Amino acid sequence: MNNTVPTFSNQDNLKFFRTLNSRVNNYFKENNIPKTGNWKIHLKTVILFTIFLTPYFLILTLDMSIWYQLLLNILMGIGMAGIGMNVMHDGNHGAYSSKSWINKFMGGSIYVLAGNVYNWQVQHNVLHHTYTNILGHDEDLDAGRIIRFSQNAEWRRFHKFQHYYSFFLYGLLTFNWSLTTDFKQMRAYLKRKLSYGEPQSPTKLWTVLVITKIIYALIWVVLPIAFGVVWWKVLLGFFVMHYTAGLILSIVFQLAHVVEETDNPIPNANGEMENTWAIHQLYTTANFAPKNKIVNWFTGGLNHQIEHHLYPHISHVHYGKIAQFVKQTAEECNLPYHEFKTMRSAVLAHYKHLKDLGQNPQIA
Repeated sequence: MNNTVPTFSNQDNLKFFRTLNSRVNNYFKENNIPKTGNWKIHLKTVILFTIFLTPYFLILTLDMSIWYQLLLNILMGIGMAGIGMNVMHDGNHGAYSSKSWINKFMGGSIYVLAGNVYNWQVQHNVLHHTYTNILGHDEDLDAGRIIRFSQNAEWRRFHKFQHYYSFFLYGLLTFNWSLTTDFKQMRAYLKRKLSYGEPQSPTKLWTVLVITKIIYALIWVVLPIAFGVVWWKVLLGFFVMHYTAGLILSIVFQLAHVVEETDNPIPNANGEMENTWAIHQLYTTANFAPKNKIVNWFTGGLNHQIEHHLYPHISHVHYGKIAQFVKQTAEECNLPYHEFKTMRSAVLAHYKHLKDLGQNPQIA
């Protein structure tokens, strides 16, 4: 990870962001509505936690075959991903509610996903949202050596096959969170003195990490065994739940940034980026399936990724509306607005881009 921080241009001759901000702010003011969540996200929270927790209690209390249990584990993984994209995501962006304690509480739902609030806020809010698609700064482009997500990344021979094996590895995302990722990230972030909001004591952060991991293991592994579920069924179910959630979350993340249409700009010799931060988001981000009601509901508006990157503190329940202003302003300024009409077209674009990056070492 590069420690030299890129700087964005402050020259917006097109007045893109100023014009857009005026339109977005006027919309909320004229309609007298808050930019945070409303009853829609509250109802969604109840539904998603029901999908997530009901199968867990059924597994604890009912004697069932391994096949029924695995189906319930898959359902838990779907609920788990939904909580991550809707409840946890808006909470940690301060967009779930106008009350900070509610945002903090909902953001803390990441602990049921086996994650950590501090790590996620640094990795996502600070690094990804600031340095989107800049290799060495946006960790969403870092899959170690196994997957090449950017033409600026080093090419290896086995990348020729990455369009085949990458999707299988995507499912390991949250499973790795539960085991190793959080410990590695916290060590690295504290060493770099990174934080989101007020800096916290390293001792406190490490203590919270260790305690929450222990509680997580007790709830999801020890307790089911104590209730009489055979240990290998518990471990297999745990993996299936995480694999389901990880696959969903990874695919949604990749469709927004790792497609041929989005750029991977690099700073010049002085560490300067060509565009302003807001215009940079347009070049590096893509929307998908914006009219699909199911995708809109389940992904927490992450299919409106452009709007989310420009306005992370606005709840996803408003993205469909403000997308009209973003698209209009981008067109007026002759700036890109990348959008895939369907989920299928976005997945195919991601697959094709993986293949191109794997088979063309010098792709530009």
